[in-house]
Amino acid sequence: MTTQQKSAAVKRRPDDKPFDFNLDAVASEVDMTPFVFQYRDRRWTFEHMQALDIMPLIASAQHGDASAVIGTFREALGKQWPDFQKVGLPQWKAQKLFDAYQAHCGMEPGESQASPTS
Repeated sequence: MTTQQKSAAVKRRPDDKPFDFNLDAVASEVDMTPFVFQYRDRRWTFEHMQALDIMPLIASAQHGDASAVIGTFREALGKQWPDFQKVGLPQWKAQKLFDAYQAHCGMEPGESQASPTS
């Protein structure tokens, strides 16, 4: 007695459609102007919040709100971060700075920067 095996039909993508979504072609819908502020007689520049790499932000957020804020500052400042760390920042000023940064980026205070709709 022979057993016939049905081979599972493998769905193939048409040659003219190599992918379902081209993320490389996506453009930002918001103005990505950097946020510039003065602190300790120096000008500092944050990259726009929507332009930040989300992976380190998620890692920072896993350790609580304060870590999320500091992680955001670290990513936003980029190469300026080591100098910013040296001058120090009181917690109450950190919150005011974060609120102003969020407002500049078109977000409401308390809104998650990781929100895909923000």
